[in-house]
Order: sequence, then structure tokens, then C-alpha cells
Amino acid sequence: MSTDPSTSETIDSDTTGGETIEFQAEARQLLRLMIHSIYSNKDVFLRELISNASDALDKLRLAAYQDKDLGADTEDLHVELVPDAGARTLTVRDNGIGMTRDEVVDLIGTIARSGTAELLAKLREAGDDARQELIGQFGVGFYSSFMVADRVELVTRKAGAGEGVRWASDGEGTYTIEPVADAPQGTAVTLHLKASDAEDQLHDYADPSVLRRIVKTYSDFITWPVRMPPGTGTAGDADDAAPETLNSMKALWARPQKDVTEEEYAEFYRHVSHDWQEPLETIRLAAEGTFEYQALLFLPKVAPMDLHMRDARRGVQLYVRRVFIMDDCEALVPEYLRFVKGVVDAADLSLNVSREILQQDRQISAIRRRLVKKVLSVLGSLRDNEPEKYATFWEQCGRALKEGLLSDADNRDTILGVSAFATTHDADAPTSLAAYKQRMREGQDAIYYMTGDSRTAIEASPHMEAFRDKGYEVLLLTDPVDEVWVDAVDGFDGTPLRSIAKGQVDLQTDEEKEEAAAKQTEFADLCTWMAEVLTEDVKEVRLSTRLTTSPAVLVGDEFDMTPTLEKMYRAMGQEPPKVKRILELNPSHPLVTGLRDARAAGKDESGTVELLHGMALLAEGGELADPSRFVGLLAERLQHAL
Repeated sequence: MSTDPSTSETIDSDTTGGETIEFQAEARQLLRLMIHSIYSNKDVFLRELISNASDALDKLRLAAYQDKDLGADTEDLHVELVPDAGARTLTVRDNGIGMTRDEVVDLIGTIARSGTAELLAKLREAGDDARQELIGQFGVGFYSSFMVADRVELVTRKAGAGEGVRWASDGEGTYTIEPVADAPQGTAVTLHLKASDAEDQLHDYADPSVLRRIVKTYSDFITWPVRMPPGTGTAGDADDAAPETLNSMKALWARPQKDVTEEEYAEFYRHVSHDWQEPLETIRLAAEGTFEYQALLFLPKVAPMDLHMRDARRGVQLYVRRVFIMDDCEALVPEYLRFVKGVVDAADLSLNVSREILQQDRQISAIRRRLVKKVLSVLGSLRDNEPEKYATFWEQCGRALKEGLLSDADNRDTILGVSAFATTHDADAPTSLAAYKQRMREGQDAIYYMTGDSRTAIEASPHMEAFRDKGYEVLLLTDPVDEVWVDAVDGFDGTPLRSIAKGQVDLQTDEEKEEAAAKQTEFADLCTWMAEVLTEDVKEVRLSTRLTTSPAVLVGDEFDMTPTLEKMYRAMGQEPPKVKRILELNPSHPLVTGLRDARAAGKDESGTVELLHGMALLAEGGELADPSRFVGLLAERLQHAL
């Protein structure tokens, strides 16, 4: 017995070269959910197996183009369904690319990859309806076979390899894997079907008529023939000389839009995205002339589970004249649109094009620009005409889209225009910047915003006091990316964006400004003295026009790094340079007027000054440099107050 260090799996070897491998504990839990409680519609297992087979055929054809010495048979590429009612089995077979032993362990073991723990936590919290969606996002469609089978066997041989491999499992904790000398090219998955319910003939998966119905419903668009051999047809056709083809094999993106149903679009989306839901929005476009191509793209209802993971898959499928070239073609969509799934079929690219060549290809660059503009245009249309659908998109994928404000300067204004932001105007619905501008008060010359860890923290900040009292709307920006893009964007539609936590704030009336000028003289000595006491921590002490109830607040200069951004750098293991900030005082607060009077009487209240600074730091979620000193000073002041 040994342990595979790459998977933490226990392996038993026998004298025949076979191995019994134990699933990880988390994988066993997930598989148990798959088998017993996930899917309301078990028919989809066949869609997943046919989709996997189609991908294998696509990859073989591409590999044969790229390697003329591959030694693979590409004469009659197809998927075959072989039901056996007597044996209660169904075999889904393809003569595609096949897999090596290591690929079987890796690809069939997807269920045990990183992210399983996060998924299981979500599954435990989710209701039955939500579980199916989460499983689909995780991409473990092969394991849906165990919904209908007591045991699953897989025999495969990599194209060009001399030996195959057999994988088998009953889904109860282990699987076996062994070499097979005479395996045919491709992959065959045999399901040992569970006992059928005599009253439920619609789900007897050894019945050819049931298979026909499922293929027509879910896999009609597959570009490879899906066949059943002679003798498995309807009554009376047992002597058919040729296999029966079950699907039409018509590429959806090549068919007239009026001839494609919403159901067909939904199934194709599930095929390319491995999602289990229907798409939020379908996008079609085509171009003729210098660069000819067709594209069929989709926006998801639910963000892919790996949307914000470092190694997330992104890109759309690339075809050239109906020939599959690659999955996840990153050159066709920027990273901030990584939630977009679909197909692009180009007319004039080489079939041997590589990922490296694509990055420099002029046609690909032109297609990419057009796809980006089309997706952003559709998002703008959703915002204006279908607000509920747009709200769903923004909740799921808006954080990723905002990354484009940093990375795509050419489309920055458009991205900003289709973005939405939490606001003090409405606690439930985010706002567009265009809507914000329509609500701006007379004389207001900027779009006000504040960044922070959460809506609650921002709304409780002293920085909000004057804006709340005077009725100015403020954008509440809480996503990590917000801390960065706001410094890259000058404004929207001619109106600058301005942080309420930086620089001077001018919300005063003329009368209030006159009063403030008098206060400046009255508190000048106090501000100078406090700046000396806090010289290691602040660059200036001044009176505030943004406070109404709090005694003090810390403010940054216009180009200073925010406290939240400092935390982000520290979380990444980088210590940012120390930034001295400005301490603003509320001249109407009793604590501040008391300090003024104590200073005028010659009393040393430097400890109170330190407390005031610490309070302002804590109010914005900052960290005290010396918490024990702060507590000691506070205890001392409380003792004197008793």
C-alpha cells in the first residue's frame, strides 16, 4: 500500500498491475450528494457523457491536423450509444482522443481538485434546488452517471498509444484502475443501470426510444454523429444494415436565428459552459468582408464558481470553418469578461494556429474588439430595458466587469456607463452613474464616493455625517477592485469622481463659511499644538467641515493610499509605505472645545490628544500602533471622570 502525494489517495496494488484508489473524504461526501440528492432530472447524465465524447472527437481531429504522424484513425469519428436491455447496461463510446492512465486519474478525479471544500460548504447551506446549480458549476458531469448506475466502467486508449486503461467504481469510496492491452482508440463508458421502475418507462435508459428522446432534446446540435448500432431501433427494424444517427449535427451558430429555439440555445449553453442552468442572455453576431466569422455567446445567470480564483478558466471555444481548434481561447475575450461563454467560428484562420500565434493575430484582435463592444452594448441594453435581468447579472458578475476599468482603457467609459454601484440613495438597488448625475443637487460639481470594507462600515463612518445631513448622495464602494480603479478613472461624462474621505470638503453655505473662518482663528493654537503632539502620526491638524456629531476624523490627501488599500497590500505580504494623514476636528464637539479651553488654561492634555487620534483611527476600521497604551490612557481618563 502507498500514498500518492499529489492526491493524498491511498493506493493498493495487486499482482496484475491494477490499483484500488480511495477517494478523498471530501470527494466521497460530494459523490454521495451527486448519487442521492442532487438532480431532479436524471436524463441529463446522458447529455454530459455525449458532451464529453464530443469534446474528445474535437480534440482528436485537431491533434491529427497538428501531428501528421500521430497514427490515429480519423476516418469515421462518431459517438455510439449501445443499450443492452438484457444485461441492463448502457455504453457511450467514442473513437476520439482517449486518455492515458495519468489523464484518467486526473480528469476523472476532477471531483477531488481544489475548491471541493468551498463547494461542500455551499452545498450544505443550499437548498435542494440550488445544489444542482452548484454541482454544474463545479464541472463534475461525468459523476452524474452514478444517478442511474450502480457501477460505472471506463475503458480508454490515447490516440497513438499502444496500451489502454480500465477505470471502474461503484461510487462508494474507491475506484480501480488497470492497464488494458487491446483497448480500441477512444473512450467507452459502460453504465450498469440501476433496477428500472416498471411504471416509469420514460426513464428506462436501456430503451432505445428513451435514448432517442434524450439525444433530440439535449444533444441534437452536437456536430458529430450520435449513433445507435443496427438492431437497437424501433420494433421491426432489427435487420437495419446501417447505424441510426440520432442527431441533426447542425451547428447552432450557423443556422438562421429564426430557426433556433430558446431551448436549443439553452442546451448548447450548457454544453459549452458545463453550467446546469439556462443562460441569462444569448448574444449572436456575424461579420462579413475582410474578416468573416460567426459568434454565439452567453451571459450566465450564476457566476462560475471559479470566477475569482487565480487559475480560473476563461475564454470561448474557437472553431475555424466548423473545425474545433481550442477550448478557452483567452485571446478572444479579455479577462474581465471571463464569465462570457460560447463559440467563435472564424473563416480565414489556419487550422494549425497556436495560442501564442493567436495573441498576435490581427484577425483575432479585430474579432476580440468586436466581441467586447457587443457584450458591453448588450449589457447597456439590459440595464435600460430589462432591469431585473441586469440586476441579476450585476450581482453575479459585476465585480469582474469592473476590473476592465483598470485593464481596458479603450472601453473604460463604456464599462463605467454600464456599471452599477451601491448608493445611499437606495439601500436595495444599485445605481448607474447616469442616474446619479440626474439626481445631483444644484451646484454639485462631483460624483461623491467612499471605499471601505462593507456598506455598514461606510455608512457608520464620520466622513458621511455632513453628506447625510445635507442630503448628498454617496456611492458606497466595497469591492477590493474599487480601491484601485477609482484612482485610474478621472470621471464620468465630464463630472469628476471625488472621495469624501480625501482632501477638503466644501458643502457649506456662505453663512457657514463665514462662521468657519472665525473658528479657524479661535482654534488655531489648538491645531498647531496637537500637530506637534501627533507629529509621528499625522501631517496636519485642521478644523473639519464634514463632521456634525463625531469629535474627529482622519482624512487623506487627494492622492494618498486609503486604509483599506493598505490592508490589501499587507494581506498580500507587502508592507506599504507609511502615510501620514490629516486629523480634522469638529469645533462644535464638547471634547474639542474642552481641549481648546484646557490648552488655553495651560493644562497638558497630550494623553487626551492621543486618545482622540486613536478614536478617529478605530472609527475608520484602522489598527492602533500601541493598543496597550491606548487602553491605559483610556482607563486613566475614565478613572478621573468618576
